Amino acid sequence: MKLTNSKLTYSMLLVLVLTMIWFFYACAPVREFMRWKTFEGHPSFSTQQPAFDSTKKTVILIADNEGTEIFDLMAPYHLFSATGKLNVYVVAPKKEPIILRKGLFLLPHFSFSEFEATGVVAQVIVIPNLSAMDARHQNPVLINWIKSQYRDTTIMLSVCDGALTAAATGIYDGRPLTAHASDFAAIRKQYSKPLWMNNIRVTRSGGLYSTAGVSNATDGTLAVIDTLLGRETMLQVSRSIHYFNTPEQTAHKSIPIGWGDKMAIGKKVLFGKNRKIGVLLQDGVNELELAAVLDTYNRTFPESLESVSLANGSITTVYGLTLLPTTNLDKFHPDELHVLNPDQLPLKIPFLADTSVVVRYQRQHPVYIIDACLNSIRLQYGSRYTEVVKRLLDYN
Repeated sequence: MKLTNSKLTYSMLLVLVLTMIWFFYACAPVREFMRWKTFEGHPSFSTQQPAFDSTKKTVILIADNEGTEIFDLMAPYHLFSATGKLNVYVVAPKKEPIILRKGLFLLPHFSFSEFEATGVVAQVIVIPNLSAMDARHQNPVLINWIKSQYRDTTIMLSVCDGALTAAATGIYDGRPLTAHASDFAAIRKQYSKPLWMNNIRVTRSGGLYSTAGVSNATDGTLAVIDTLLGRETMLQVSRSIHYFNTPEQTAHKSIPIGWGDKMAIGKKVLFGKNRKIGVLLQDGVNELELAAVLDTYNRTFPESLESVSLANGSITTVYGLTLLPTTNLDKFHPDELHVLNPDQLPLKIPFLADTSVVVRYQRQHPVYIIDACLNSIRLQYGSRYTEVVKRLLDYN
């Protein structure tokens, strides 16, 4: 009898251990979603500073070397640059690679001290979601530098949870401010002085703007362009990305992620098909489109998500950003390789497995890039899970 009980106990322990091992590996997509890449290498920076045109106004995008939300930064960078009427620079505390979540590395144009040395006064300051996730971990260097650059005439745009940093500066005290629907309540508890608003894409009070989460970076940037450069320039830029909302269309459904959404994520992670996704970095790539693909597919909770380049080195985007991949194809074999400029692909992609699917973004039927990604996700994972991704993007 004792022997039988011992066998039963050992069998139950074995099942428990195997279940725990399965659960650990099955939850890899959740760990991947939370993981921040670290840069390993020695990138070389040009000793030349970017060109400056004194006849143009200047936009600076604040970046945190320790982590910056990718669409929050790269969508405004692309849109402001696409006007052709502005100096647009990425500035960071250090002249070192910026970790962009999710997932590549970007070389800033200036460190804070280098930009100060130019004597240039920025007319627009953009604050994306940075690495600090609560007030206790705010970087005083970032906060104080933003305050030092701000003037009464400055236009400031807080994007998504950049609201945490914007609120910490005190500049938005008594002024409208919004954030990602899923983080709105938590940020509001930490900073009570701004006039917090939800169910709105873009807030404006004088020169102070803010946006709801992630995807609304487009709306906020177009609103600033409309004010700064006029309606026609704004419309030209919005048409170039096939996005047709105007600054007057500010209604937004601030729907935070709920338990039902978390259950849908858990079901997909534990029992669905979790792909290894690669996104190809190519010279001349559109910054907004690249960021949208990486950010949207990150929210599908893939097994892994990496950026790769064919040359195993840096690439230069359409408006001059230097980007570095997170890995190489000889080390990472994706189930899906997303290619934004398929006409530039070689006949044979080195190291790509024969079973890998190449997802080509065609231009015959132009569509806003986030909609294109969501349409594909709907075909892969269904309408319910697509709604989860939209809420994670705050695209409502």
